[in-house]
Amino acid sequence: MATLGWNAFAQTQSFSWEQLRDRFQANNPTLRAAQISIDESRAQEITAYLRPNPDLTGAIDQINPFSTQTPPNGGSKEYAPFAYAFPAGSINYLHERGHKRELRRESAQKETEITVAQYADQERNLLFNLRSAFVQTLQQKAILDLTRENLAYYNHLLTVSNDRLKAGDIAKVDYQRLELQRVQYETDVQTATVNLRTAKIQLLMLLNDRTPVEQFDVAGAFDFPDQIRPREELRRLAMDSRPDLKAAMEAVDKAQTDHRLAIANGSVDPTFSLDFARNPPIPVYFGLSVSIPLRIFDRNQGEKLRTQQDITRNERLRDAAAAQVFSDVDSAYATMESNLTLLRPYRDTYLKEAVEVRDTVSFAYTRGGSSLLDFLQAQQDYRSTELNYLNLVGAYLTAAAQMNLAVGQEIIQ
Repeated sequence: MATLGWNAFAQTQSFSWEQLRDRFQANNPTLRAAQISIDESRAQEITAYLRPNPDLTGAIDQINPFSTQTPPNGGSKEYAPFAYAFPAGSINYLHERGHKRELRRESAQKETEITVAQYADQERNLLFNLRSAFVQTLQQKAILDLTRENLAYYNHLLTVSNDRLKAGDIAKVDYQRLELQRVQYETDVQTATVNLRTAKIQLLMLLNDRTPVEQFDVAGAFDFPDQIRPREELRRLAMDSRPDLKAAMEAVDKAQTDHRLAIANGSVDPTFSLDFARNPPIPVYFGLSVSIPLRIFDRNQGEKLRTQQDITRNERLRDAAAAQVFSDVDSAYATMESNLTLLRPYRDTYLKEAVEVRDTVSFAYTRGGSSLLDFLQAQQDYRSTELNYLNLVGAYLTAAAQMNLAVGQEIIQ
């Protein structure tokens, strides 16, 4: 029973793209750290909206512990150190005018919105890395299957050629040349195996997963569609979805709020005070006061000017982010179009012709109707055509991931 349980546990797990994405969003340490920064920013909103603390002051003066003195009501001298003590206290409170608290909270909320957008942008870039590693894994799986199929096909032809050698139908040197070519197919298999393991390791790193490579696999369609959405539609989606552009737009709003806050900070904030004390023979008294700073020299001029300039700077950065959005979409679109232009004739013509030429020349060679050079060339052409096709499909899927990155959402699965 223990052996059966271990075998079941050690079975290879295969994940679709959706499953990988969910695991990535739940486990990637970089994303989890970025999520904490959002909570920290929300905590700053609480701090920004706090009221000023009142100041409480207490004092006692005129304590005489070193000599006797006449009591306040008259009579002979006596030792009364607190007879003429002067206790006093005051409480002060700064009243903020100009909606400073509200503006500080609004600025902190804008900062939180920027942090959320920056988190989404970081997730967008990391998802592109994950998608690229996923495509690379699918591509290397397809290449590994191709190399194994080529090796098996070539081994079959070697068996037929060995029979021809024994029958005296071909020369020994021709058979040896065929055997020497086999090392290339074995090398292709080993290279594809290593590349597949490397792609899986990259995926496991992004997932923060310690699963052995042998027990980890992915599943998905390694193919391409015939059509892509119009460029203008993709541009419009990108302008609505790109989190880095949203962060740039939120930065402009925050700069405008900070400028209003700088203007408010230039206003006068009065301090209200309540004083109370005992002054023998007066048992107790209290007083009220208001302190108003005279902002003759410092009216927060520098901060007002700085925040005004910061609005312009963030507007320029927003315009640059919008230009980058169009550039990213157009670049990815051009790459996808180029790949599709190459892939269609491969799918419709070249792959079929490569198979037909290989099978025809192989059939003719095994029956003595074709030369060894023609046979080897046909094998090489088939191998190159199939490999080029798989690489083109991988390039298209990577360009599709680049388009998702450019648009800011998964429009191409």
